Amino acid sequence: MGSDPQGRFQMRRMAFVTAFVILSTSTPSFGQEWIQYASKTDLFAVNFPGEPKVQDVTYTSEFGIGLPGRIYSAGSGGSRYSVTVVDYATAEKLHTERAALCKKNGGEADACQNDWRGDVQGSIVHASWKLIQKSAKVTFFGWPVVDQVEGQRLHLTGADGSRTFAEIHWHGTRLYILEGTVPKGDPEPGLFQQSLMLLDEAGVPLR
Repeated sequence: MGSDPQGRFQMRRMAFVTAFVILSTSTPSFGQEWIQYASKTDLFAVNFPGEPKVQDVTYTSEFGIGLPGRIYSAGSGGSRYSVTVVDYATAEKLHTERAALCKKNGGEADACQNDWRGDVQGSIVHASWKLIQKSAKVTFFGWPVVDQVEGQRLHLTGADGSRTFAEIHWHGTRLYILEGTVPKGDPEPGLFQQSLMLLDEAGVPLR
């Protein structure tokens, strides 16, 4: 990495934004396989090496609340790419119900406190920690901005020498977790990592 990874990231990403309409309406040409994939359900777009598999999941928050989510994943050779989207829209309701049930069952005030604000505001930190726990070494921990939406960027090296480039953003009620993992010695997953765009309800890029 050079001395200004954030600046280079933004400059290279502009090319992807410029090409968004072309990629969304024509046959993909990146490496003969890469496509620009857009999800109007979860309001994001990103480059994948082919049509991703979509899996519904339940995501456990830092405070033990089960939240609805989806994992979009695709692979190419030994490389793996995924976007996990978690919807925190019901977090306040679920926390409130849990706290009320705790009090109804005779729990003490401290044990029955409503933690929904901390769960939401700490969601990026919690997701970062879960990624760090899966890797042997953190080689970069920084602050990215995508479409003027702040987030967290991590570069991780596994025990087998594989490298994961991860990025986490919060927008609206959703948490977006990107992971691009390549085998030891392979190039960075830049085509994936640099292509994230957040969309509005009409499926149009925010910025």
